[in-house]
Amino acid sequence: MNIGIIGSGSWGTAISKVLLNNGHNVKIWTREEKILKALKDGENPYYLPGISIPRNIKPLLNINEVMKNSEVIVLAIPTQAIREVALQIKPFYENQIIVNLAKGLEIYSQKRISEILNEVIGDIQYVVLSGPSHAEEVARDVPTSIVAASNDLKIAKIVQKIFSNISFRVYTNEDVVGVELGGAIKNVIAIAAGVIDGIGGWDNSKAALITRGLAEIIRYGEKKGAKKETFMGLAGLGDLIVTCNSQHSRNRYVGEMIGRGKKLNEIIEHMNMVAEGIYTVKALYDEIKRLNIDMPITEKTYEVLYLNKNPKKAIHELMKRELKEEN
Repeated sequence: MNIGIIGSGSWGTAISKVLLNNGHNVKIWTREEKILKALKDGENPYYLPGISIPRNIKPLLNINEVMKNSEVIVLAIPTQAIREVALQIKPFYENQIIVNLAKGLEIYSQKRISEILNEVIGDIQYVVLSGPSHAEEVARDVPTSIVAASNDLKIAKIVQKIFSNISFRVYTNEDVVGVELGGAIKNVIAIAAGVIDGIGGWDNSKAALITRGLAEIIRYGEKKGAKKETFMGLAGLGDLIVTCNSQHSRNRYVGEMIGRGKKLNEIIEHMNMVAEGIYTVKALYDEIKRLNIDMPITEKTYEVLYLNKNPKKAIHELMKRELKEEN
C-alpha cells in the first residue's frame, strides 16, 4: 500500500520503519534539508539517534508530493500544528484514510484533533492511533500494543492490518473521543508525576497521583461523551502508566525539571521535541472551570507551570483538600 507520512520527528520516523518493515511504500514529509539527507542515508540522528531506517523510504520536502497517490495519510506532527497542516493538505485530500498519531488539545479552541480536521477539511475517513508507544522503543522493535479508533470500525480494521506485525500489535475501538482524550490528558498527569520525581522520587505519592489522575481523565472524558471502559485500556491507563514513568517521556521530563527548580521557558528552550502536556493543560484549565469538572491535579499543574506556584505548595494544597469517599 502507498502511505504518506506528514512529519519526520521521532514518531513519524519510528512509524515509517514499522510500515516499511510491513512491506508498504512510504513517503515522508520533512521541512528540513538536513533530515531529508539523513533519511536518504538510512537514519534520523536528530530525533532517533542510533536507529537504522530502511533506505527504501522516500523523504520529500514537498507536502503535495507526499499526498499524491497515497492511500493512507499519517499525521505525525504536534497538535498545535494540526490546523496549519490541515489547511495545506486540504486541496490535495482525495478521501484517503487519515491516521493521527498526535496526542493533545488545541489551546485556544480546546478541540480534539478529529474535530479540527473535520472543521478544516470536512468529512474524512479518520483513525486515531494511540496507546503506550514511545517512538524510541517502537523503532527498536520492542513489543508494543496500541489502539486504532474510528467511528467506522471497518476503517479501524483496515488500519489495524496495515500497521500490525510481530512487534506492533494493534487493537480496534470505536470510541474516538475516549482514545483522543486519554492520549491528551495523560500528558498533563505525566508532568505532575515528573514533578514528584524531581522533588524526591516518592513512590507512594506517584502511585496516588497516577490513580487520582486517571479519575480526572475519566471524569472529563465522560463529560465529553467518552466511554469509561476506554480509559481502563491501552489508550487510557496503559498510556498513562508509561508516560508517567518512562525515561523517554518528554512530559515527565518537563515535570522533573520543574521539580528540580527549573523554569518552564528555559526547559522548553533546551528541548529538541515537543511536550504536548504543556499546551494541553492550558487548553483544559479554562474549560474545566467553565464546565465545573473537578480536576485538582490538572489545576495545580497549570498553576505550577504558568502561575509560578511552588511545586511543594501545590502538593500540600492537594493533600489538605476536603476529605471525601474515593468514588
